[in-house]
Amino acid sequence: MARTRDQDACPGALQVHRAADGALARMRLPGGVIAAAQLQALARAATDWGAGTLELTSRGNLQIRGVTDTGSVAEAVAAAGLLPSPTHERVRNIVASPLSGRVGVTADIRAMVTELDDAIQADPELATLPGRFLFGIDDGRGDISGLAPDVGVHVAVADAALLLAGRDTGVRVPMQTAVSTMVDVARRFATVRGNAWRVKELSDTDGLLGGLVPSVDPGTTWPAVTRPPVGWLEQHDGRIALGAAVPLGVLPARTAEFLAAIEAPMVITPWRSVLVLDLAEDAADVALRVLAPLGLVFDENSPWLSVSACTGRPGCEHSLADVRADAAAAVAQPAAGHRHFVGCDRACGSPPTGEVLVATGDGYRTRDAHP
Repeated sequence: MARTRDQDACPGALQVHRAADGALARMRLPGGVIAAAQLQALARAATDWGAGTLELTSRGNLQIRGVTDTGSVAEAVAAAGLLPSPTHERVRNIVASPLSGRVGVTADIRAMVTELDDAIQADPELATLPGRFLFGIDDGRGDISGLAPDVGVHVAVADAALLLAGRDTGVRVPMQTAVSTMVDVARRFATVRGNAWRVKELSDTDGLLGGLVPSVDPGTTWPAVTRPPVGWLEQHDGRIALGAAVPLGVLPARTAEFLAAIEAPMVITPWRSVLVLDLAEDAADVALRVLAPLGLVFDENSPWLSVSACTGRPGCEHSLADVRADAAAAVAQPAAGHRHFVGCDRACGSPPTGEVLVATGDGYRTRDAHP
């Protein structure tokens, strides 16, 4: 779909979006990482000055709809430590393998996420990146590379493949320079982008490499992942991670408070789920018994894992239908593959694969291509 504006209005905690149901504030969580106290603070803000829910985004961020006091929400976000750089708040878009270092025989990239976030904030030039520009760090399992981040690395044993728009450039970089290489590429994009928001919008991306020479054939891509890790997951250290999918990405503030009360590290995944990490078995068992009745999904066979939706009516003025209600109704009629319901052809929040169903005002049609 042709862009109708050059101004990137992607919301943050300070620059909010004025939606049909009120102001929308979005909080960036690099790598999806959030502490219990931070989640508690956002739940309280959503209760006091919002619609009473937190929404999980397809980039592992959180947002509050229907904000009635944008200043108070911004103050709460800053007090919780979730606004470390007002100038860079909308460009700290980092997705990373959420189970890295805990589950699976892959590299541990957690320190790289922190290093990249610090490097982005320290670079004044990167403050001009569009709010949609996405960094990705894949620990080798292929969950993040399939999301096609604008610039990313796919980590191997001793080095990392440099990716542009989810495609292997053929360039290999040492682990110790992977973050600085991504920052260099992002800086070049900020210089040459014109009115482009994403790398895939550029007609020529060779210049972004800055003279880096491919050492293997370029062009490799990874299949898109659409289902989150859910259920009882054993960590390397013998502790437990609980994976909880959030139906349609809408987390009631009260449920968020129960999650925060566990007082464990958490990660919000790009598949609209929450990972509660580093639990002793007895604590994990109690948490599971408390959280499951609240509507969180721990069953890897649940039909909720195959359905998603944009905001739709009444929150979005462009939508032709209450797509969340229609998506919820569709759960009772499982279909092969993933289905994403959207209220207009902008197809917000669409996963990179599966069926995108666009509201027409008289039912739905299948979108010909992914946005």
